[in-house]
Amino acid sequence: MITVRVPAKVNVQLGVGGLRADGFHDLANVFFAVALGDEVTASDSSEGITLSCSGPDADAVPLDDSNLAARAARLLAAHHGIADPGVHLHIAKAIPVAGGMAGGSADGAAALVACDALWKLDTPFETLLELAAELGSDVPFALLGGVALGRGRGEILEPLAAEGTFHWVFAVADGGLSTPAVFRECDRLRDEAGTGSADSDVPTPDADPALLAALADGDAVALAAALTNDLQTAALSLRPALAATLRAGTEAGALGALVSGSGPTCAFLAKDADGAAAVAAALRASGTCRTAHATYGPVPGAAVVA
Repeated sequence: MITVRVPAKVNVQLGVGGLRADGFHDLANVFFAVALGDEVTASDSSEGITLSCSGPDADAVPLDDSNLAARAARLLAAHHGIADPGVHLHIAKAIPVAGGMAGGSADGAAALVACDALWKLDTPFETLLELAAELGSDVPFALLGGVALGRGRGEILEPLAAEGTFHWVFAVADGGLSTPAVFRECDRLRDEAGTGSADSDVPTPDADPALLAALADGDAVALAAALTNDLQTAALSLRPALAATLRAGTEAGALGALVSGSGPTCAFLAKDADGAAAVAAALRASGTCRTAHATYGPVPGAAVVA
């Protein structure tokens, strides 16, 4: 039995280019791994690949082959020529489901690491990253952790320097948002505004030098001022109530706020641990979200803990 802990992510910058011919968008995606995370436990099974799940929103987690954890186990087995893989994967959920924090991708990364250890495969890390990229754009970062710039669809990673610890609060909304739907809304709003949504209309995004400097300096105030998410307007268009959540956290003393990824989870950067606890308490009392979690980062990627 192998247990792997894997972090959630927040995009401290999510720059979205125009729609490409292949249906994707070029991204400048600054990933930041936080201590709020899931645990995936792999154990031997004679019944093929099976899944179970516990924790908040467990009933919203698919327990079939559409789950990235199951797909990860199957992909790793195929890579090593294992014809009939057997493993039971139990997912202990803490990352919000469909919340813009890459919870499903995190579970896929954790399953790769857990099955690799359970089956004693010793797969090189670079190979695990390649397999992760086949599973989805956010899966490689869940393996890597820390802070990194993701280019292409987000899967081409460049680790970034980050000094010290940053304190975060995540406000969890009722229900989720579909990432493809948020990207489609982003394209629609760009077309509606007359700027165009194709890759020939929208400049290729790049990392913000001010944001990179704030991370390297450990400067929470400067990082808060540089937080950006090109999908935020689309997420707010689809879920207008998120504006009240962002306002409640800011009024409670957060240094900065943004929708996390494609939403609907909202992220708030606080001055310190006490400030994060106060913002989380205020958000829980505000009635604008289902709950709120204070956490910190950056933290490492998926790793065996037991």
